[in-house]
Amino acid sequence: MRELVVVSGKGGTGKTSLTAAFASLARSMVLCDADVDAADLHLLMDPSIRRQEDFQGGGTAVIDRERCTACGLCLDLCRFDAIGSDYGVNRIDCEGCGVCVDFCPEKAIAFPARTCGEWFASETRFGPMVHARLGIAEENSGRLVTLVRQEARKIAETRNLDLIITDGPPGLGCPVIASIGGASALLIVTEPSVSGLHDMERVVQLAAHFKVPGMVCVNKFDLNPGQAEAIERLAKEKKIQVLGRIPFDPVITEAMVGGKTVFEYDAGSRAGRAVRRIWDQIAASPAIRTASDEFRRSIP
Repeated sequence: MRELVVVSGKGGTGKTSLTAAFASLARSMVLCDADVDAADLHLLMDPSIRRQEDFQGGGTAVIDRERCTACGLCLDLCRFDAIGSDYGVNRIDCEGCGVCVDFCPEKAIAFPARTCGEWFASETRFGPMVHARLGIAEENSGRLVTLVRQEARKIAETRNLDLIITDGPPGLGCPVIASIGGASALLIVTEPSVSGLHDMERVVQLAAHFKVPGMVCVNKFDLNPGQAEAIERLAKEKKIQVLGRIPFDPVITEAMVGGKTVFEYDAGSRAGRAVRRIWDQIAASPAIRTASDEFRRSIP
C-alpha cells in the first residue's frame, strides 16, 4: 500500500484541485482529506456519508464546588488565568493542560473529554473517502488528522486497495506533521511568488527531517516565470524532483464552480494536459508505483 500526500507551505496553491484531479485518474484508491481545520475536498467529491463518528478531543477542567476547599492552589498553578476567584473555569481560556487536575489536593477537579469535531467514511464517484470536520476554534487537529489517516488505511486494507491519496493541510504545524509521517511520498504544490518559494523550502526541510521523498510542481507558473525558475533551481539544489509546471487556466476555476475535476470538465485543456503529465510521473515514481498497471485509469 502506498500513500501520496499533497501538501503546500501555504493555503491557496491549488492542492485540493490537484488531489481531486488525481482521484479521477487513479483506481484502486482511497481518498483522505487531512485538512481537517478547513476541509473542502468534499465540495468536489460530493461524498455520500456511510459512517459518521464524533471526535473526542482534549478536556476542559470542571471544578466540583462541593469538594473544593478554596485552597487557591489551582489559581496559582494556572498560567492561563482560566480559573476565577469564584473557582469557576472559563472554557475559552482553559488550554486543557490538566495541571490543576493533577495537583488538586482534594481531587475536586474533573477533566472530561469533549466532542470537538466529527469524522466521516463516505463513498464518492471515484471510490471511498475519509474526511472530517473540526469544530470552530477547537484544537487537537493533529490527533484528528492521525485518526482520518488511520481510518483510510483500514478501508484500503479491507478492500485490498493499492493507494491512498491524501489532501494534506497547508503550512508546517502539527496537522502537517501528523499528515506526512509514514507517507510514501509528498507532492509539494507551490506557486511562483516570494512566499511560495520560501514556504516550499520549509516544507522540503520538513520532508527531509521525516525522510519522506518529496516532489514539486509549480502551479500557475506563467504568472511569474522568473519565480517559477527560482523554485525549480531551489528544488534541484535540494535534490527534489520537479514534476512540471501547470499554467494558469480559468478552466480550473470553472470546474471547481461546477463541482467537477478538471478532467471531468475539460480533459484537453492546457491545465488538464499539464496535470496529466504530472500524474503520469507520480504513478511511475518508485515511491508510488504499484505492481499493477491498473493503477491508472485511462481518460481520453
